[in-house]
Amino acid sequence: MYRILHIGKYFPPFAGGMESFLADLMTAQIAQGNQVAALVHDHDFSSPFRPIQAEFYQNHTIYRTPSYGRVLYAPVSPHFPFWLNHAIKQWQPDILHFHLPNTSAFWALLSSQAKKLPWILHWHSDVISNLNTGLSIAYHGYKPFEQSLLSRAQAVIATSPPYLASSHALQTWQAKSHVIPLGIDLNRLPESTADMQTWAKQQWQPNKMRLLAIGRLTYYKGYEVLIKAVAQLGEVQLFIVGKGEEKKLLEQLIRELNLTEKVKLLGYCEEKQLRALLISADCLCLPSLERTEAFGVVLLEAMRYAKAIIASNIMGSGVTWVVEAEKTGLLVPIGDATALAHAIQHLHDNNALRATLGLAGQQRFFQQFNIIHVASKINELYNITTKI
Repeated sequence: MYRILHIGKYFPPFAGGMESFLADLMTAQIAQGNQVAALVHDHDFSSPFRPIQAEFYQNHTIYRTPSYGRVLYAPVSPHFPFWLNHAIKQWQPDILHFHLPNTSAFWALLSSQAKKLPWILHWHSDVISNLNTGLSIAYHGYKPFEQSLLSRAQAVIATSPPYLASSHALQTWQAKSHVIPLGIDLNRLPESTADMQTWAKQQWQPNKMRLLAIGRLTYYKGYEVLIKAVAQLGEVQLFIVGKGEEKKLLEQLIRELNLTEKVKLLGYCEEKQLRALLISADCLCLPSLERTEAFGVVLLEAMRYAKAIIASNIMGSGVTWVVEAEKTGLLVPIGDATALAHAIQHLHDNNALRATLGLAGQQRFFQQFNIIHVASKINELYNITTKI
């Protein structure tokens, strides 16, 4: 068994796929007998000055480094190298497990304590973007440090075969890259209680197809495409759960298209509310626009509850591997609102197909995406890494 220090971007209650996965993975690793902690950034920027110490969140040991804000989605945390060295000294890990992208991880390259330990790099997503010019420009400065991390690491975890094959950043490091998918802790996604089921039903309008989208309101999620698709349809209702910088633009689009009764931006929802909405929905939509959507943890959540899925056919993304076209969901061309509307209408008109896709997705989830299986594969990689 191992003492593991994960180095991530954020941690719950911050809402995000990487963060949910990290929490679930830590839970599974502890159940395996490992001792696990995480060093992350504090998503609350209101208290930048405080002692370097761990906290306990839902039975997890977490070091939350103070942050001063974000630049190009990256936390600004000048304290991070001091917290890193302190966490290593206090926790005495056998392995450092990095979750990337994360600019603060670069501080490990200057840490003599970190360099004494084996490194695992968990490659959640490339940084370069075709839609965000700022990110693409900034990547020129990011790339040398990224490649240095990759060079120093004993092993790299890619989350799907297509993402590993298409990632330019990982091309040089294929020999030490291993595909291990993301996963979900079933205990985090139980069946909804009767009162929450009642609450969810009250949110939806009767006799309409219930569409749900979950994720940050940000540039690559494609929610504007989904909203335009809904504008072409009749008896459907769409809820979008999440917060983000695109909120005002999406609200304006909803007003312009006279969709205020059909489309609702719900903002942040508590876990029990989110589960109830997902269970009560007819279909989950993931209309993302590029490979920045590297995997889609929300897809696993929908599959766990046997929900049909409509997602973008993003070449080189794990989305097209998680969702098997015509088997567990429907894939549509990126950015094509009309094609998306046709797919939604197709599922609207075929209840049996919705059920078939949902049940096949649920079966695939239990076979491949249970966090217990994922954690076991990662532990096997630790065994190999520590012998190198």
